[in-house]
Amino acid sequence: MSYFRKKPIDPNAHQNSVLKKELGAMDLILLGIGAIVGTGIFVITGTAAAETAGPALSLSFIMAGFACVLSALCFAEFASRMPISGGAYSYAYSTFGELIGWITGWLMICEYTLANASVASGWSGYVHGLLNGLGIHFPKALTASYNAENGTYIDILAVLVMFVVAYLVTQGAKKVLRLNNVMVVVKFAIIFLFIIVGVFYVKPANWTPFAPMGFSGITTGAAIVFFAFLGFDAVSMAAEEVKKPQRDLPIGIIGSLSIATVLYVVVTLILTGIVPFAELNVKDPVAYAMRFIGQNQVSGIISIGAIVTLITVLIAMIYGEARMIFAISRDGLLPKKLSKVNPKTQTPSNATFVVGAVAGILSGVVPLERLAQLTNIVTLMLFSIICIGVILLRRDMGQPSKDEFRVPLVPFLPILGAAVSIYLMLQLSATTWQIFILWLAIGLLVYAYYGYKHSHLNGKK
Repeated sequence: MSYFRKKPIDPNAHQNSVLKKELGAMDLILLGIGAIVGTGIFVITGTAAAETAGPALSLSFIMAGFACVLSALCFAEFASRMPISGGAYSYAYSTFGELIGWITGWLMICEYTLANASVASGWSGYVHGLLNGLGIHFPKALTASYNAENGTYIDILAVLVMFVVAYLVTQGAKKVLRLNNVMVVVKFAIIFLFIIVGVFYVKPANWTPFAPMGFSGITTGAAIVFFAFLGFDAVSMAAEEVKKPQRDLPIGIIGSLSIATVLYVVVTLILTGIVPFAELNVKDPVAYAMRFIGQNQVSGIISIGAIVTLITVLIAMIYGEARMIFAISRDGLLPKKLSKVNPKTQTPSNATFVVGAVAGILSGVVPLERLAQLTNIVTLMLFSIICIGVILLRRDMGQPSKDEFRVPLVPFLPILGAAVSIYLMLQLSATTWQIFILWLAIGLLVYAYYGYKHSHLNGKK
């Protein structure tokens, strides 16, 4: 049963970490908001409203947010009691054992890589739109992922932005998050501009019918917009760089998620109140809504804001994935060069550049539109694992101390969280499940032929 050997929980892991400890609660909240609020508001709201839930997409966001809150409570207890890098991977390794820990890490690699690549592609699309409006045109072959029929071969801007952001993330957590914090402020200003202008153009008649596809449309919408909540778990990745992890990590996780949920619901209601939902199947629904009511200048400002917003998502996602790969490598399940820390910046620079390179290549040459649901199914599976993991954590470590975050109503709330996540998984397509199972199979092969043999728990250093 060595496949289920557990990584010992080191109570001194945080204080002995080589990563620099300089982050506080506000840094974590802004990191979480930077990761969460972006693609969901500026891209997903339109297509999800038009194709699944209509104005009731606001309820879809509440349903998806509810599932995330249940998972976030579990993440918060884990982060408070195990303040180490690796997030869900490290938590699963110490509670379920190595095999489940590896599968969790493998799923996280999939989640973050696809999210990074898709956001980079979306960012490139906004930039090309802005440049085209200014009369600046790239050669067609360099404007989108490979499609011989359309004459496109690589999305060069998507590739470049991944490498630039990866470089920024290697310059130190505090430095890059200071940049992220400024961009988050800009993001809030753009969203509030939309709310303040848009609320005066809302026509309640556009909310009728409120749920044109019924309850099934709301649940399907929740499964789709779940992508919009990706990122709050990136806060837990920063554990070893937080000054007071027991207090600040739960604040960062739950605070960022709560703020994001409120923003999603408000923006969705205003959006569907301005534009009939059937007309929202566009790539830039928020900017489109402003053009719909003749506010072209505001629309342009929002488009620029969306470009800034997606940069903050990339910063948070690359930051989180690099630290997760750092943790897996440090345990021996991936090559040890990926856990090398730059002595000057005290960041896992090798892992960061690998993340940037892989996601950059994917965003440049692979069409990712059909893989959004794969990102959702992977994340929902991760949330299920973490919810059940809290029950095992209580069994192994007992009750949290007075200084640690406590999930209420254990085991009821964790079981409910796992059940809601699995229910949303079942709303996704058969094709998505097939790709999901294939990715799991590849991960098991990597573990069998490399990870198991080189694991530090196997005596390999």
